[in-house]
Amino acid sequence: MLNLGVLASGRGSNFQSIINEINAGRLDAKIKILITDNPNAYAIQRAKQHGINWMYVNPKEFSSKDSFYEKLADLLIAEEVELVILAGFMRIIGKPLIDAYPMKIMNIHPALLPSFPGLHGQKKAIQYGVKISGCTVHFVDEGMDTGPIIIQAAISVSPEDTEQSLSDKILQLEHKIYPEAIRLYQQGRIRLEGRVVKILDYVENNNYIINPRL
Repeated sequence: MLNLGVLASGRGSNFQSIINEINAGRLDAKIKILITDNPNAYAIQRAKQHGINWMYVNPKEFSSKDSFYEKLADLLIAEEVELVILAGFMRIIGKPLIDAYPMKIMNIHPALLPSFPGLHGQKKAIQYGVKISGCTVHFVDEGMDTGPIIIQAAISVSPEDTEQSLSDKILQLEHKIYPEAIRLYQQGRIRLEGRVVKILDYVENNNYIINPRL
């Protein structure tokens, strides 16, 4: 079983999708703690509903960004968290947390990276006039949405799409591929070569091989 720690700032719909997969027995993981920087985040209600330990940590109480992330790292380590999940955490992750969990922090972004990093990926896609958009699960490094890509899912963009309608369509994909990325990690099927993520296929005798299709 994989111990997860979740960081969220808002409604936590991806947090809920992970809870659902765990409760359905399709993801062998346990959410040890939810940490939020927003005392009004709806993600807190989701944690309460499912008996998940949660904590509000106010960034304004810390003298620096580094000290804030040192505190988060300490809390996650104390809970024996093995993989950190960003579920709408609206801050750039600081170096102390990245150092504590190197290539063990996942994020999901509502665009096909490396296109449209940062905020408002759906709006940028509409304004640019792309015909295909989607979402990306990636490992977190010190850049903004620049870490190694684990999984992507794509969807067609209609001329009638708005930022909201495209966001709604992409969110449905997010709820599918985020738990899948965590599942691959839990199964030991992710191999990182440089910045390229290779997905391993299961074969007989409990071994894994590189999937030639990926």
